[in-house]
Amino acid sequence: MKHLPNSITISRILLTPVFLVLILVDTFLGQILALSVFVIAAVSDYLDGMIARRYGVDSDFGRYLDPLADKILVLSAFCVLPFLLPGIVPWWAVIVIAIRDIVVTVLRAIAISRGTPLRTLPLAKSKTAVQLTFLIVVMLLLVLKKLPNATLVNDFASTVLYGPFVFIFLMVVVFMTVATGAMYVMTKSQGQESVT
Repeated sequence: MKHLPNSITISRILLTPVFLVLILVDTFLGQILALSVFVIAAVSDYLDGMIARRYGVDSDFGRYLDPLADKILVLSAFCVLPFLLPGIVPWWAVIVIAIRDIVVTVLRAIAISRGTPLRTLPLAKSKTAVQLTFLIVVMLLLVLKKLPNATLVNDFASTVLYGPFVFIFLMVVVFMTVATGAMYVMTKSQGQESVT
């Protein structure tokens, strides 16, 4: 049980390349398998944290590895979207999200190396939930767009994907991502620590 949370976290990292290969297969089967792998990986994030807290087996390594695994999975998903939805998901938005997460990851590593206590910002939890929701919704729409023998569903998914909805939702994600990054930097400058 001591090593189970970290094992689950590592499995999330290992699932990321599997997800990337599947989502780039431009078929219904590839898209639905990619969505399934992503959801399983996302759920594992909740599972490893729950096990670590319930059995008191959390560690500094786990506290660093868990959010790192999340960022690897989420950033990988964001990076593939401009290829799947060119003109809808702009590269600049993905780059902003990536820079923020890289900066926060470096600051977290420094804080952990100094043995500084960490706490989770409530808004950071919301940010992660919004990011995951956005990605799952977009992937679900990609699946529905390729659903066999379902013209009405295909048309609905295409209309939503290529309409303003995805871009507006993405802007909300970018705003929350940047806002929590700024809050993290401010709390760091004030001598406080927070997990994002």
